[in-house]
Amino acid sequence: MTVFTKNRERLLAGDIAQAFFQAVLAEAERRQLLSQEHFTIDGTLVQAWAGQKSFKRRDRRRPPPPADDPGNPTVNFHGERRANTTHGSTTDPDARLTKRGPGQEAKLAYQGHVLMDNRHGLAVATGLTRASGTAERETAGQFVRTVPARHRHITLGADKGYDTRACVAALRAAGVTPHIAQHTRRRRSALDRRTTRHPGSAHSQRRRKRVEEIFGWLKTIGLQRQTRFRGVARVAWMFTFATAAYNLVRMRRLLAAGGVP
Repeated sequence: MTVFTKNRERLLAGDIAQAFFQAVLAEAERRQLLSQEHFTIDGTLVQAWAGQKSFKRRDRRRPPPPADDPGNPTVNFHGERRANTTHGSTTDPDARLTKRGPGQEAKLAYQGHVLMDNRHGLAVATGLTRASGTAERETAGQFVRTVPARHRHITLGADKGYDTRACVAALRAAGVTPHIAQHTRRRRSALDRRTTRHPGSAHSQRRRKRVEEIFGWLKTIGLQRQTRFRGVARVAWMFTFATAAYNLVRMRRLLAAGGVP
């Protein structure tokens, strides 16, 4: 076990997961499976390997009362206001309490990100960050800069979570046409007719749904629904490996079908 742990630390330090991902991507490009023009970006939550009971106040001044069961103590959260600014997980400090949408249960999690090529549904960039309300939009700006300079005029499909003035402005400044789903209720959209009137925008919205196939595979086959690792570096390492594995599976199917999407 000690040898395995030391080897894992070396792999982390050498960024082997990202190197493996890039090698798989290079093979996909060599086989002309990438378009490098039209993309989709999205994020998903990866549940942390930490329980709700580990999410405690950081500024606790008085020691907690003796536990009724030291191995699995009873914890009552009723009436307690818990937030990432005041609380943290003692099991995995990098995990953040978050939820996917209104009415859903909040869980300790990380945010996984994927940039997908719309041509064949392959992931061309991947990463994992601490979960936050802005992580997806911040990652979008980072990912589009990884596209080769000769293809700066590209389109990017995304859901309504990316429809903010700052995100749209950042994408346009990078030479990216934002094909983002618009807010139509309660909030004003940052997009206007100069983008949405083009047929390409509607086409990107149809194609972007394919990114859910990547997330579905990562969670059911790639074991990324809940990580077995702790710390953003280790969780990101495994998420990148799993995404590279998805690309290999997808490429095999594409090549077997003659590269037809």
